[in-house]
Amino acid sequence: MNVYDFDGTIFPTDCSIGFCIWCMNRHPKLWFTFAPKAIKNVILKKKGKLSEAAMQRKFFSYLTLIDDFDKQIERYWDKNEKKIAPWYLAQKRSDDLIISASPDCIIGPIAKRLGVNYMATEYDREFGVYLNNMMYAKEKAKYIIDHGFPVIENFYSDSLADTPLALCAEKAHLVTKKASTVVDWPDLDKETMGKVKKKIDTGWDIHLKEDE
Repeated sequence: MNVYDFDGTIFPTDCSIGFCIWCMNRHPKLWFTFAPKAIKNVILKKKGKLSEAAMQRKFFSYLTLIDDFDKQIERYWDKNEKKIAPWYLAQKRSDDLIISASPDCIIGPIAKRLGVNYMATEYDREFGVYLNNMMYAKEKAKYIIDHGFPVIENFYSDSLADTPLALCAEKAHLVTKKASTVVDWPDLDKETMGKVKKKIDTGWDIHLKEDE
């Protein structure tokens, strides 16, 4: 079984943000009612006054405001499915697992189109709450272990925050340059591992610079 992160890994951008902009362009009032709150929460996050999970939950709240969600998510993927990385499509297998911090209501439709399995953050669009822990960093590894998945042959991600899951795989790969380049997962020395752990614990995403 091969396991893949989604945003920045087999899809070049963050689909939650992309779908948010898609919805705001089709429901312009959201630019005035939702966007200012989202910007405020990002600022609070950068100041350390809001956790990653709390900021994401508040951001995902736009999903509760879309009355025609089912129509819009299908139209979004009708337009954006073509952006799935060609290298992934060339090696896609039916037993692939996509595991993502993005909401399951956004990841589910594209995973079904691809014909692969998926696990994503379980988010209740009616009440605007998580139904489980956010599928981020250590939670991905915990999910794999708790559910007794078979051996992971290959794991792919664009973020070092996914190191816990990378360590569960026989082979891990780092994806860079907006889902276009795949390299071996870097060897992390003790100092770097310490930084990665700190970043994971504080909820920040971690990427190598494009030239590394």
